[in-house]
Amino acid sequence: MAQGTVQVTHGGSSRWRRRSGDYPTLTAALAAAGDGDVLSIAPGTYRENLVLHHAVTLRGPEGSLGGSVRIAPLDGVALTVRASAVIQDLHLEGQDPTAPALLIEDGSPELSDLRVSTRSAAGIEVRGSGARPLVRRCTVENSAGSGIAVLDGGGGVFADCEVVAAGQTGVSVRGGGRPRLERCRIHHATGAGIAVTGDGSGLEALGCEVYEIKGAGVQIAARASAVLTDCAVHRTTADGVTLDTDAVLTLAGCDIHDIPENAVDLRSRSVLTLSRTTVRRFGRNGLSVWDPGTRVVADSCEIHDSTGDYPAVWISDGAAVSLDSCRVHDVPDALFVLDRGSRVDVVDSDISQVRNTAVSVSDGATAQLDDCRIREAATGAWFRDHGSGGTLANCSIDSVQTGVIVTKGADPALERCTVSSPAEAGFYVSAGGRGTFTACRVTGSAGFGFHVIDGCRTSLHRCHTERCARGGYEFAEDGPVAEDCTSDESGPRLAARTGSGAGAGADPGAGTGTGVGSAAAGERTAIRTVSAAPGPLAAATAERVPAQRPADEADGAAAGQSAARGSIEVLGHLDALVGLDSVKREVRALTDMIEVGRRRQQAGLKAASVRRHLVFTGSPGTGKTTVARLYGEILASLGVLERGHLVEVSRVDLVGEHIGSTAIRTQEAFDRARGGVLFIDEAYALAPEDSGRDFGREAIDTLVKLMEDHRDAVVVIVAGYTAEMDRFLTVNPGVASRFSRTITFGDYGPGELLRIVEQQTEEHEYLLGEKTAEALLTYFTDLPKGPAFGNGRTARQTFESMVERHAGRVAQLSEPSKEDLTLLYPADLPEL
Repeated sequence: MAQGTVQVTHGGSSRWRRRSGDYPTLTAALAAAGDGDVLSIAPGTYRENLVLHHAVTLRGPEGSLGGSVRIAPLDGVALTVRASAVIQDLHLEGQDPTAPALLIEDGSPELSDLRVSTRSAAGIEVRGSGARPLVRRCTVENSAGSGIAVLDGGGGVFADCEVVAAGQTGVSVRGGGRPRLERCRIHHATGAGIAVTGDGSGLEALGCEVYEIKGAGVQIAARASAVLTDCAVHRTTADGVTLDTDAVLTLAGCDIHDIPENAVDLRSRSVLTLSRTTVRRFGRNGLSVWDPGTRVVADSCEIHDSTGDYPAVWISDGAAVSLDSCRVHDVPDALFVLDRGSRVDVVDSDISQVRNTAVSVSDGATAQLDDCRIREAATGAWFRDHGSGGTLANCSIDSVQTGVIVTKGADPALERCTVSSPAEAGFYVSAGGRGTFTACRVTGSAGFGFHVIDGCRTSLHRCHTERCARGGYEFAEDGPVAEDCTSDESGPRLAARTGSGAGAGADPGAGTGTGVGSAAAGERTAIRTVSAAPGPLAAATAERVPAQRPADEADGAAAGQSAARGSIEVLGHLDALVGLDSVKREVRALTDMIEVGRRRQQAGLKAASVRRHLVFTGSPGTGKTTVARLYGEILASLGVLERGHLVEVSRVDLVGEHIGSTAIRTQEAFDRARGGVLFIDEAYALAPEDSGRDFGREAIDTLVKLMEDHRDAVVVIVAGYTAEMDRFLTVNPGVASRFSRTITFGDYGPGELLRIVEQQTEEHEYLLGEKTAEALLTYFTDLPKGPAFGNGRTARQTFESMVERHAGRVAQLSEPSKEDLTLLYPADLPEL
């Protein structure tokens, strides 16, 4: 482009100055111009370094969009502005890597429709506290440096501007600069899209978009601050937004999405405030919050659609997060709080469609949830270890595998929480977990309502269960305290059960029970003033605290219980179970093989190798757990196992949320079972049909190796429905080969169910009246045998319902006789 001419129109009225004139160079024209003059530049290329000292108007042909007037010196700054000038329709180029193409050092100039296409240190640089430009509709392309830099107290407004293909940061603010961006677009930068650094530095952005960034979208660091309103950050290669070292950021009405790393990452006492902001499609954490003093306050925000395998909100090292009226959904895990001092407070928020755990609290962290709703998750809340706790109040947890898990010394408080339709337990406490549950409810559980094992010192107050398939309350060992707890079953199983199954409520005909019986002699149960549904069985559970024995004596008795019974006595106990004829034959055959093999070895003969691991298949309530416990006792009495104790686990005990954690938990369960039996209930859940990246496979692989490496230390029994267990055995090539045989537990027939009711009647000092046995037989014959049919548990529930109806009938008598108090009649049977 040829060199053009410059026409100067003077704004002054001095006689000695021409009112107009044409100049061959811009330098000459600027030398002649004064405040208010207009310099109209003809199309062409000007190889000059321009400096504006006066409030002139410098413009190219109108509508040229900076294309026809090209200011392109060979080095140095193309245009320096030190006055409140007006600059329009120019194309600026810079070639000096140490200098900006456009430098604004003072005044409040107005720049519009500029095109800055350069390979220099910065496209536009605003420097100094006196520089306050208004920059509109400008495009900056700088493949060698920053797009826009605001430094040393500079400020100004950039409206409807675009930063394209910056070789470094798109917009850089440091040294106390404080610009405002309105409706700007920053994209294809190699570095951060926006970076604000240093004490006193700040930025305000309204309606801006940052995208296609090879680095982080927005960086705020070193005591800087920023406010972004109605902005979007997306398609970066690093984190979407980062805050570090006392940084302060407010996001209002923003959208952060399609981020391969953390959507927002905070560290070192930074503070983030979010409102009406959406975080979606992120590869690592939606919010990653670290270090003491770092905190996030979010109101009416949404975090969803994770594309990776990491928690949506990660809080660690003493950081704190507060969520109010927020939604977190479609993520692998929702909230993970780790380390002492770390805390999350969640109010009136929704957490849903979580593949693993909705709320995880570990390593001494704290979670406080009020009026929240959790649904469609594997685990609603998991308090994992010692020192971890907090409070869940007025929360609902729906359609999960397990509602709340408490393990390894964690001690949360739950008040007025409801778990609906869990596939496993509503509340599950194990491995030394504690916890206080007040006025909590479980409805429609496919497993237990409250399942407390390992002697955990858990407290339940005024809790209630309804329609729990395996029972409202399952306390496997001494430890829990239950006060004023109720169930829709007339006799919820609230008593502890000893390791041999002889404790309260154990029924020889079924593996798990909900009936109420007397505690075993000397058992140090911790039940206090337990109240069941109205009826005489409620009183049977009240103040049932046997005389105390010294701890070492009682514990020793419990530990030695298996050893005290010989194989003949235990087999006799097996024979006394209702039904299960084929199961008894299988166990006796296996026992005979082991016993003869032992005797052959004593005689110096070779003994046939007997694989002792078993598969139990059949419907719930058919006695699988009871038989597994007796099998362990038999093997201990024969000297095959050291202790013969039973450790019962399910998927929730073995499968972790992250790679590696499953192997550790499986190893821990295996170690607890050393010298005894590891019973894996519903083992097929370790290999769901739509498993994808499910970590259940890792548990299976770990278990197979442990069974091979320690074949004589532990007997493993896997149990579940017949069809599902057939599929489970095909998952790992080594699984089927590790188990010697499959034992099928058939459903109980009407006669066997009647015998269980008769046992319950005798145990609780009732009698069946005339024609009641025949009515029960007819009842069990007509009873639908669908998926909800519980076999032995159904028989016990029938008996408990009869006792409840009997109580309602007898309570109306003013002076009932002993016969009235004991006889059960056909009228007491529940309706089908």
